[in-house]
Amino acid sequence: MSSRPAPPTSVLGTPGSAPPLVVSSYTLGTAVPYAERVAAAAAAGFDGIGLRAENYWQAEDAGLNAAAMADIASSAGVPVLEVEYLTGWGSTADRNADQQRKERTVFDMARAFGVRHMNAGLLEHLPVDQITEAFAGLCDRAGSDLTVALEFMPYSGVPDLATAWRIVRDADRPNAALIVDVWHWVRAGMVAADLASVPAAAIIAVQLCDVLAEPMTPPRTESLGHRLPPGHGHGDAAGMVRALHDHGVAPAVVTVEVISDALVAGGVAAAARTVHQAAVEVLQAATTRTAHPNPSVERRMGHSADLP
Repeated sequence: MSSRPAPPTSVLGTPGSAPPLVVSSYTLGTAVPYAERVAAAAAAGFDGIGLRAENYWQAEDAGLNAAAMADIASSAGVPVLEVEYLTGWGSTADRNADQQRKERTVFDMARAFGVRHMNAGLLEHLPVDQITEAFAGLCDRAGSDLTVALEFMPYSGVPDLATAWRIVRDADRPNAALIVDVWHWVRAGMVAADLASVPAAAIIAVQLCDVLAEPMTPPRTESLGHRLPPGHGHGDAAGMVRALHDHGVAPAVVTVEVISDALVAGGVAAAARTVHQAAVEVLQAATTRTAHPNPSVERRMGHSADLP
């Protein structure tokens, strides 16, 4: 593994205990062979990798079982620390046989890799009460040893932080939590004040990336292929990290999720190096801004809290 500066321990963690920095499965592309994914993450300096059910199935088709996958990743110093993605759980009609298989796979992956939370989202636009009931059911199916982390997405049935927290709160399950992602935070128009009603402990995962100067239409097109490395766009990723820090958030992981067709086209190793360096710089900038809340310092960093 290549050497790298350690992410600041005072941001999104307790002194001396920063959360691991993980590269999302999406960041390195959807069709990367498992060993190549692991090698790229390790060479870039990440602490772990994320894995989707689809990646897991591809690795199985290539002859690897969960134990072999875990051994390969751990031996390289980048254990699997994030699993995803639970979708289609909002109604009986959406929760078809394929979705049920995917759900079972994600549960199995989490247990096999020792990951205690799983990412979940819901694209379908359903009544909030129905989503809440369905989310409670998902948490129950996951079991008490696993936490389901709900991600808000502005183009989805859970469009913002307030709605996501309402669902998690009203589901009233001890294994329910939240994810906060820079892209969704910015495009949903979230600001630091929106955290006030959300318990810090409810946010179990943070995802770093950045946004284009002008939103694309439809917005999901940008989200799924045109994100920018954190700190290299117009979303003030460091400002979001600082807001979470000030709120007392201490996530289990910080994941770099830069879903970018252009980045992947440049090769998996280059993509991993680019986003790792960008994430470290954002965490360092957030540390500086936390310690020196001075507008002149922020201007020198090239960040502005009131960017769209």
